Amino acid sequence: QVQLVESGGGLVQAGGSLRLSCAASGGTLSSYAMGWFRQAPGKEREFVAACSRTGVSTTYADPVKGRFTISRDNGKNTLYLQMNSLKPEDTAVYYCAADRDRYSATKYIVGYDYWGQGTQVTVSS
Repeated sequence: QVQLVESGGGLVQAGGSLRLSCAASGGTLSSYAMGWFRQAPGKEREFVAACSRTGVSTTYADPVKGRFTISRDNGKNTLYLQMNSLKPEDTAVYYCAADRDRYSATKYIVGYDYWGQGTQVTVSS
């Protein structure tokens, strides 16, 4: 069973950038399609971005298209989320997740089997 640990969150001004990392242990990252989700206070957890096992295929939620980039380094067992042009509405706890069954990325939360503990991202206006 893979364990996931996110890092890289913090406080940033609107228009700024952050890069989130998700380190995997107890398993080989290349065995999983991976995704990023986020949850703002009082809201449901929502899809942000996902990538296939090799990282070649990616998909993004409309609100982050053109601003966020998901990538992975299977050799380092690490998933990334580069977030640029951040907006106050991006404020949330960000979670990485692993899908053991699919090769390609999925935006559906029920498809993911393992989750990290989350990292807080706060964007000030």
